Amino acid sequence: MKTSLFLALSLTLISSGVLAANDPDELTPAPSEKASHGAALPDRYLVEVAAGVDPRAVAPGHGVRPDFVYLKAVRGFAGTIPPGRLAALAADPRVVRVVPDRAVSAIGKPGSGGGTTSTQVVPASVQRIGAAPGGVPFTGAGVGVAVVDTGVDFNHTDLQPLGAISFTAYGTSAQDENGHGTHVSGSIAARNNTTGVVGVAPGATIFAVKVLDATGSGSDAAVTAGLDWVATNAAIANPPIRVVNMSLGRTGSLNDNPLQRTAMQNLVAAGITVVVAAGNDASLEVSQQVPSGYPEVIAVSSTTAKAGTNQYRFFSGVIGADTASYFTTDGAFNSTTGIGVSIAAPGEDQENISKAGQIQSVGVLSTKLGGGTTRMSGTSMASPHTAGVAALVWQKAIGLGQAPTAEDIRARIRTSATGQGVAPVNSPTTGYTFDGVREGVLSAPGALVP
Repeated sequence: MKTSLFLALSLTLISSGVLAANDPDELTPAPSEKASHGAALPDRYLVEVAAGVDPRAVAPGHGVRPDFVYLKAVRGFAGTIPPGRLAALAADPRVVRVVPDRAVSAIGKPGSGGGTTSTQVVPASVQRIGAAPGGVPFTGAGVGVAVVDTGVDFNHTDLQPLGAISFTAYGTSAQDENGHGTHVSGSIAARNNTTGVVGVAPGATIFAVKVLDATGSGSDAAVTAGLDWVATNAAIANPPIRVVNMSLGRTGSLNDNPLQRTAMQNLVAAGITVVVAAGNDASLEVSQQVPSGYPEVIAVSSTTAKAGTNQYRFFSGVIGADTASYFTTDGAFNSTTGIGVSIAAPGEDQENISKAGQIQSVGVLSTKLGGGTTRMSGTSMASPHTAGVAALVWQKAIGLGQAPTAEDIRARIRTSATGQGVAPVNSPTTGYTFDGVREGVLSAPGALVP
C-alpha cells in the first residue's frame, strides 16, 4: 500500500535539501483511508421492543419481514420498513425506539507480499509485542475468540480447528469471501506448526461471525445480529467465547444507535471482552467512530512494528519502530468516560519512504483467504493482536479460577504497555495530530504479570 508523503515544501527548503525528520509541519498529510461508511441506509431500521415482548410478534403487524431478530443482547428486529408504516411502528406501545440502519465496513487495506512458506514465520508484529512462541507461558488454549468480520476461511490449515458453530448474515455459510476476517483470525490464533505464520494466541479457538459481505461492507443491523449471536452462544460454545474482535466500524457518535450500544453493553456485562479497531482516518477522533467510541470496548490504534527504510534525500532518518501509523485514528483515553484509545499495537510492519517521497506501508503478515499468507495494514490488524493478548490473559485467569471483567483486562493491558510516556512516536506527516497521551505499545508478557 502506497500513499504520498508528498513533501510540498517551499522552494527554499527544496533547494537547500534540508528537511528535519522531527518537523512534521514540513510534511504534507498523507491521504488517509477515509471510509465511505456511516451513511443511513434508505428505509432500513433497527427496532427495539419492550422487555417481555416477542419481537417476532411485532414485526408482521407492521408489514415488516425482519432480516434479523434479536433476542439476547437486545430485544428487537431489523429490516426494511414499508413506505408509510414508520410512524405507526414508532407509535406502537410495544416499541421502545426505531433507529436508522447505517453502513459499516472493514477497517484494513491490502498490502504487498506474502505467499506460501516452507517453514513457519513469526510475524514482526507478533515479535514486537513479545508473543513469539516461548515468549509467554500461555497460548490461549481453552479460550474462544469470536471474529466479527467478513467470515473465516474454513479450509485454511493454519486456523484449524475452528469453532464448530458460526454465524452468517449472508446466505448459509460463514466462509470468508473477502479475506479480511481470515487475516484478522491469523493474527489472533494462527497455529504454532511448521508452516505459514503463528498468531499471538495459537491455542485459542476462532469462531466465525460473518457480518460483512464479500466487499467488506455491512450494516449496523448485521453487526448487532452478530453480537446477539455471540451473547446467545458464548457460554455454550466449546470452548466458551471470552473475547470478541471487531476490526470494523463507521463514522458516528456514542448514542446514534442505542440498540447496538445496548447489545454491546450487555455482551460486556456478561463477561466478554470486546476489542475494536480504532479506525483508519487520522482526521477523526475515536469518539467520532462506532463501535470504537463505545466506552465498553478496548479501542486499539496502530503503530509500526519496526523501523522502515528511506531513499528520499529530502527527509532525514527513517520512520522508526513504534511510530504512530500515518493512517491511524487516535484519541486520548479518558479514564472517567472510558472513551479513547486504550492501547496502541502494530498494525503494519514498517513504513518505507521511496526515492519519490512516497510512504509504502508494509503490512502485517498473516493468513490469506485460499491458503498461504498475505499482508494487510490498518487498525484492523492492530486490534487482533490485542484480542490475542486478551485470550492469553483469559487462559491464565481460568487456570486460577478467576473470571476477569473487560475492565480488568483493559487495566492489565494499559498498565503493562511498553514505552509509556514515549510511544507511540509522532508520525512525520502533518495528517497526524498527537492526542496528548503516549499510552505505550501492547505487551503480551506485561499483561500476564503478575
